[in-house]
Amino acid sequence: MADIKYEIKENIGEISESPKGWKKELNLVSWNGRKPKFDLRDWAPEHEKMGKGITLSVEELKNLRDLLNGMEL
Repeated sequence: MADIKYEIKENIGEISESPKGWKKELNLVSWNGRKPKFDLRDWAPEHEKMGKGITLSVEELKNLRDLLNGMEL
């Protein structure tokens, strides 16, 4: 498996926490030295491990925001 390098540039917020201490977070992350993107995924307590997630550009994040704002919950 390829070595994936990441740097969390900014922690925007926590969405939830599992009983095992993993947190679902929205962060601004640079993957393999590339331009940072918004990233939503589960992280182990010290950010040493991560779960599957999604990365979004600014435009994609704005579109998601608009979709969520239009929902009736």
